[in-house]
Amino acid sequence: MTIPFGTMPSIDWSDYQAFLAIARAGQLAGAARTLGVDPTTVGRRLRRLEASLGTALFEQTRSGQELTEAGEALLSSVEAMASAAGRIAEQAGGNDGLYGTLRISTSEGFGCWFLARHLPRFQAAHPRLAIDLVASSGFLSPTRREADVAIMLSRPRTGPLVAHKLSDYTLALYGTQDYLAAHGTPSRPADLLDGHALVGYIPDLIYSPELRYLDEIQPGLKAAIRSPSITAQQSLVASGAGLGVLPCFMAESDPRLVAVLPEKRILRSFWFVTHQDIRKLPRVVAFRQWLDETALRMEGILKP
Repeated sequence: MTIPFGTMPSIDWSDYQAFLAIARAGQLAGAARTLGVDPTTVGRRLRRLEASLGTALFEQTRSGQELTEAGEALLSSVEAMASAAGRIAEQAGGNDGLYGTLRISTSEGFGCWFLARHLPRFQAAHPRLAIDLVASSGFLSPTRREADVAIMLSRPRTGPLVAHKLSDYTLALYGTQDYLAAHGTPSRPADLLDGHALVGYIPDLIYSPELRYLDEIQPGLKAAIRSPSITAQQSLVASGAGLGVLPCFMAESDPRLVAVLPEKRILRSFWFVTHQDIRKLPRVVAFRQWLDETALRMEGILKP
């Protein structure tokens, strides 16, 4: 089934919004939260849309709603409609500043320890813009329009995405003075293989290969205390549980932590990623410019 953008039946836009929200969330409940309505309303709008089009758009699975072939065909057209609606809403704002919602997906460390500390200045400059900061262990998908912008740890190789490098950043091994006094200060990476507890990620919950860096300190290192949360790892290291690799922009602001083997620095990068269809939206352009300027100004913190 192919439904060209210009030939879709005249249907209430809220029905298309419900369809798009379900496609992105994969569940009626998640779509309802996004739209700010109850799941019954979302289900009713979906049934009305399916009746108007004369086809099923989703199949009910054990994990939620899965697009049918007809639903997949409709999705790109509805996404184009949503992008057009977003541009119209922003243009309607005229000279009163940015309008609408900007959803940002980012890693937990960058989101909580860097972006959240500077973002209030951007919001203050654009008070009519609602900002969703999703800082977690994993990323929402710009391809599926789950987020307007994603600050990722690598440049995407596939999908209708536009990316540019935001900034490099460094990581290093850290511990507390009390831990080092009790277990000794390693003078070379091989010393970490015996007599030291390491804090790190749970291997099967690592959401990006760029987070596999213990072997870059010393091949064969294994974490004894593990968490998918970099904030939890930082707390563990700062409480003396062991030594851990942390972003310098997190660790250098904590007076309890000292660098161990400071010559062993790991370099990574943050990438600004957005869907190609919305890259020119005023809110996306403004946020990119502001974030580029902020990262450049804070380069000494990201990459000391």
